Amino acid sequence: MTILIEQAHDHFGNDVEEKKADINEKELVLDGGFVIPHSNSFGHSFRNYDVESERQEGVENFYRKNHTYQCYDFVKKMREEYGKLNRAEMSIWECCELLNEVVDESDPDLDEPQMEHLLQTAEAIRKDYPNQDWLHLTGLIHDLGKVLLLPSFGGLPQWAVVGDIFPVGCRFDESNVHYKYFKENPDYNNPAFNTKYGIYSENCGLNNVMMSWGHDDYMYLVAKENKTTLPSAALFIIRYHSFYAMHREGAYKHLMNDEDVENLKWLHIFNKYDLYSKSKVRIDVEKVKPYYLSLIEKYFPTAKLRW
Repeated sequence: MTILIEQAHDHFGNDVEEKKADINEKELVLDGGFVIPHSNSFGHSFRNYDVESERQEGVENFYRKNHTYQCYDFVKKMREEYGKLNRAEMSIWECCELLNEVVDESDPDLDEPQMEHLLQTAEAIRKDYPNQDWLHLTGLIHDLGKVLLLPSFGGLPQWAVVGDIFPVGCRFDESNVHYKYFKENPDYNNPAFNTKYGIYSENCGLNNVMMSWGHDDYMYLVAKENKTTLPSAALFIIRYHSFYAMHREGAYKHLMNDEDVENLKWLHIFNKYDLYSKSKVRIDVEKVKPYYLSLIEKYFPTAKLRW
């Protein structure tokens, strides 16, 4: 594996708020055999950002920083810098193994290394959708962009890598987690960015909308630029799986086009596994590894990807 190390950036600030999402009882059993647990790893309901727990304070502090610093100019700069894909050359599985070093500070439901979450998600999907192998692979790779947290990728702060994402360049919707912290964002009072459409137009398509920077958009760029043959729905899932204001709260629908609406159906399926498969149950990595290596070979034309 070749890692191209560049200097970490010091243009990040330090130190955005929360949102409560109650579990709908009718969602407790999926279409297949996967049964949604009633509580997360800490005994609380999933995505409950208000409950007092060992994770709550850190999660809220994360969103304070995220909503304050994720402005249009910052996102544009990150996309230009990381879109070069000149940080590393490595296989997808090598990237999966790197995530053993990563814990997501924005996640109130799990504090296990990210490799565990990837395999839990993929295996849960595989059980219920055995014939949709592209969806199994999407489950495995959807969070690989979190390598941005590692020093060899610039060591970006957590608020610039994980957490719920949202459009920049238009008004921040109140359904976003911890909306109140957006008031400190430089775009909040900018007349070019604080209207319903901002710099966009009705039904322009999410592909034309700049999203807050993080692992979602980065992994989308990696997959797309390395010419994956995964279907459009897979790339949509990778890019927008953290866009909870849209796929859970129904916000920003006025920016979506017909293709987005179709792909959203798959994201709704995927999200249940992404969210509710988180647990302390460990996956036998060596047992499932050959299967996922075969999928990587099927859907990616080269073994070594540019990151």
